[in-house]
Amino acid sequence: MGKMEECITKQTCRGANKVFPAPPPLPGPAKNCRRKGSLLKNGSAIRGNNCAATATRALWDRLFDGGYKTDVIIKTDNGGIICAHSNIVGMASPVLRGMLKQAKGFGHRRPISIHIHGVPQDAVRAFIRFLYSSSYEKEEMKEFVLPLLVMSHTYVVPQLKRACEQQLEHGLLTIENVVDAFQLSLLCDAPRLTLITHRMIIMTCKAVRETEGWKAMKKSNPALEKELLESMMDEEHGRDIMMQKEKNRKSNEQRIYLQLCEAMEALVHIFRDGCRTIGPHDKDLKEHQTPCDYGDCCKGLELLVRHFASCKLRVPGGCIHCKRMWQLLELHSRLCTDSNSCRVPLCRNLKEKIRKQSKKDEIKWKLLVKRILRTKRIGGAPIFVSSNYNSSP
Repeated sequence: MGKMEECITKQTCRGANKVFPAPPPLPGPAKNCRRKGSLLKNGSAIRGNNCAATATRALWDRLFDGGYKTDVIIKTDNGGIICAHSNIVGMASPVLRGMLKQAKGFGHRRPISIHIHGVPQDAVRAFIRFLYSSSYEKEEMKEFVLPLLVMSHTYVVPQLKRACEQQLEHGLLTIENVVDAFQLSLLCDAPRLTLITHRMIIMTCKAVRETEGWKAMKKSNPALEKELLESMMDEEHGRDIMMQKEKNRKSNEQRIYLQLCEAMEALVHIFRDGCRTIGPHDKDLKEHQTPCDYGDCCKGLELLVRHFASCKLRVPGGCIHCKRMWQLLELHSRLCTDSNSCRVPLCRNLKEKIRKQSKKDEIKWKLLVKRILRTKRIGGAPIFVSSNYNSSP
């Protein structure tokens, strides 16, 4: 073993019993770094950490604003001119790339001219700026969202197209521009925007038909106006049907709750006063009695009580008629506030059973009692004949 190796061995043995400090942590990403980078011009994501997204956008914006070594002239309406770089706009838009290749094939010298007509110059400028930095100003988007949607579809810039659709969906869609947005969504192959604008037109049909956009559509595309009017009529007809169904449902519920109110009154009447052939044990029933106020309800309850008293399958669930009687008795016990003086059978026993019920069953019964008492007040049902009923929900 050499001298150098022997020295290293001695130093290692001497420090074997020493406690060395923990090594420092590995360097991590900066606080302002984003794990997922912003999109490149071709739509692919930058791999790794991206700490310079803001600075990069600022650099692209300065390159666009400064016009350093531009080789493309974009002409707009009213003689407007915007300078750009062919490599950048060509990579951001395949349509512009094809136009540039075609112009170079014809032997055009630089700078190459491209014409974009039919939209305001400021909208074209916002569009070209997006090709550079994939960003836009809120005010420009708010003012030129529809022209930007058209240009993003025409020149195949899907990122801008998605941004325009999202901005329209989340606030920029108004009654004044909804008809124009609907027509553009059909032309620009934006099905979600078509659905949203169509729904808004149907829901605000009266106000939309007074706008300039509707009047212009009526002149330029009467077939589309006819389709929208038919959709409005179908929607109104469907709304009427739904309203009628809801009205019938509420009416049926009201009728059922009124019948339950009457059944509770008749039940107390039978066991307190007696009726026909059934009554309390301490009261004599007359053979010829005047018909009571509850009519068929009282008669049906008498038959049910007689069956309940003689049925051998009286346990709940054993007989459908007995099960109905158990439900009526339990409903009465929930409405009754003084089981000690109540004459209805099993009232006190059922109250004890109610305390042991599950929370789910308890919620259902409380909701039923609340609706019955509300129906009694609103529907004009007779007041419960016994003071043992609580009239407040």
